[in-house]
Amino acid sequence: MHAYTAVIERCADTQLYVGHVPGSPGAHSQGETLDELHANLQEVIAMLLNDGEPKLDFLA
Repeated sequence: MHAYTAVIERCADTQLYVGHVPGSPGAHSQGETLDELHANLQEVIAMLLNDGEPKLDFLA
């Protein structure tokens, strides 16, 4: 099992939490709570992994 680090910010306009996994294109999501954002990011990463191990931009 791999661990991925996400960068999380809170949008001042919408008050939503927004997160992305640096270097992994398409690995981003948002949520009203940190728990919701965490679940959404897990789902996005799982979908990306179904397509194979992600090729990280900074390793290319």
